[in-house]
Amino acid sequence: MKSSSKLKPKVLEGALNAAGKRFGTVVSRFNAFITDRLLQSAFDGLVQCGAKVKDIKVVRVPGAFEIPSAARALAEIGKYDAIVCLGCLLPLHTAHYDVIVNETARGIGQSAQETGVPHAFGVLTCENLEQAIDRAGLKMGNKGFEAALAAVEMANLKDSVLGRSSLVVRKAVGSPPSVLRKSGKSKPGAHPAKRRAKQ
Repeated sequence: MKSSSKLKPKVLEGALNAAGKRFGTVVSRFNAFITDRLLQSAFDGLVQCGAKVKDIKVVRVPGAFEIPSAARALAEIGKYDAIVCLGCLLPLHTAHYDVIVNETARGIGQSAQETGVPHAFGVLTCENLEQAIDRAGLKMGNKGFEAALAAVEMANLKDSVLGRSSLVVRKAVGSPPSVLRKSGKSKPGAHPAKRRAKQ
């Protein structure tokens, strides 16, 4: 019997290669002096990994609370391999901060799970402005760049696990008519009212 210490499991990992892939990026305008840095670094990360500028869509929203809705809209289009979510939340010493943080994280996670499109979480939740500045490129790297790399890796990992077909994702979020026709559930040009008239 072989020793289990010598056995190695098969490991799947996504490559950091964005060539031929399309990315949606949602960034909040609130705390723009931080989020603009996150956006620029995320853009640089995607390009450095091989993404073309024309394949990177940037959508700006008022604040972090609106990020999940916009991310969901981009994911449901079916044109993007991954979504990068960028924002910055600073505490106001009220319950409002906790509510926004929780709902933003929950919404982004739910969008990723229900659409099947990878979402990278680049929303800073810091205790103070100094921490936010450090995480936007000063002392602790740039979380926008890290989110971009995560998006690239997860897009490739999804391809490795499921293949290039997005049929599963489309069924989850509502199949367009063309997909339904291919699956045999409907025939081209066969309107329900017309079919009933023929019967």
